[in-house]
Amino acid sequence: MSRTSITFGLALMGALLAGCSSTDAPAEKPAAAASESLPVAAPSEDGRCSSGPVRSLVGKAATPDLVEQAKKAAGASDVRVLKPGSVMTLEYNSRRLNIDTDDANLIKGVSCG
Repeated sequence: MSRTSITFGLALMGALLAGCSSTDAPAEKPAAAASESLPVAAPSEDGRCSSGPVRSLVGKAATPDLVEQAKKAAGASDVRVLKPGSVMTLEYNSRRLNIDTDDANLIKGVSCG
């Protein structure tokens, strides 16, 4: 390989990696934004929960009020909040909403099951 090819390759790789650099975190939304009402899902014919309507909760604090709103919005009959290191059963329940949180009680993800 020629010296020019190596130099060009390194410059290109540097430019690509620069695009992956992190930036300052966006400012947190005010606490009032977390209490926005969620749409309430109509119960499905088979009674299953739907996590789609509550995916917007990722990044918000899992307060008791917000968890209850999420349960209603997902059309779930049950909800469980999963904290890091918590023990959970592995049985699947199509009517249950799972809310995964981090150590700061912020929602990392939502799923049904």
